[in-house]
Parts: sequence; C-alpha cells; structure tokens
Amino acid sequence: MFKKKKKVHIPSSKEKKIVPMKALDYPPKILLAWAKAIEGDDEFSEWLKFNGFLELHTACAAISLNEKARLWLMDNGYPHLLAFIQAAEGNKPATAWLEKNGFNLLYKMALAIDGDRDAYAWVKDTQATDIYILMVAIKKTKDEIEDQNNDPHTFR
Repeated sequence: MFKKKKKVHIPSSKEKKIVPMKALDYPPKILLAWAKAIEGDDEFSEWLKFNGFLELHTACAAISLNEKARLWLMDNGYPHLLAFIQAAEGNKPATAWLEKNGFNLLYKMALAIDGDRDAYAWVKDTQATDIYILMVAIKKTKDEIEDQNNDPHTFR
C-alpha cells in the first residue's frame, strides 16, 4: 500500500547532451515569410512549420514570450536564435554572448530592436532589404508586447 517512490534521476549540467548549433542561413523569401509570421499571419507560420523551418515557427512563439518555445530553441540547436530574441528584449548577458561569439548581425539587430538608433541605422544602411524588414517586424511585435505589459488598463 505504501510503496516506496522511485528516485528520479535529474541529469547534472555535465550530463546534459550537447547539441551542435545549427546554421541560420535562409534565402530572402524565407526571411520575409518569417517576418509575416512574426506579424501574426497564421498561413505563413503554418507554412514555416510544415516546410522545414520549425525553428522559425517556434521562434515566433518565443518572441511572444512562450517559455516552451524558448526551451525548444535551446534544446534543439538554436541557442543563438534564443540569445538574439533575449538580447532584443534588453537581456545584457544574451547581448554580450552574441557579441563574444561572433554573431555580429544578430547582435546589431538585437540592439536595434531594443532601441539603439545607431544599430538601427547600421542595419538599415548596410543589410539587404529582407533583413531590414525582418528586424522591423520583430521590433514592432516587441514594442506591442511592451506596450501591453505597461498598459495600466490591462488586467494581468
């Protein structure tokens, strides 16, 4: 009746499997589809999910503060994508990690999304239009989330 509970083994950080980082190299039309999905277009989001871009579909949820999506990115080879999202939210360790590990474009985009005018101008002036459109879509979404969180008329 009173069975002894089995001990659950929780792996230490040393025991966790190491997942190699996957590339973030997409053609312009995929980046534009991702921007549309970030803006809330469900058709583009579903297309990304079912056509080999699950990480971008999941990143949309992570941008919207979904913790499960953030964990998925970390566990599936996209810590750099998660660091980018967190840096865009003003997370200083994530920002420093991007810079330290040579993710210069993600670093500059994150700074721009977080409000750095020089970084915004740099992305606008030096990057392809698809990169700029993606950055603007993420910034717009992040700004809307911030406005909702700061709205005194919203019940949380």
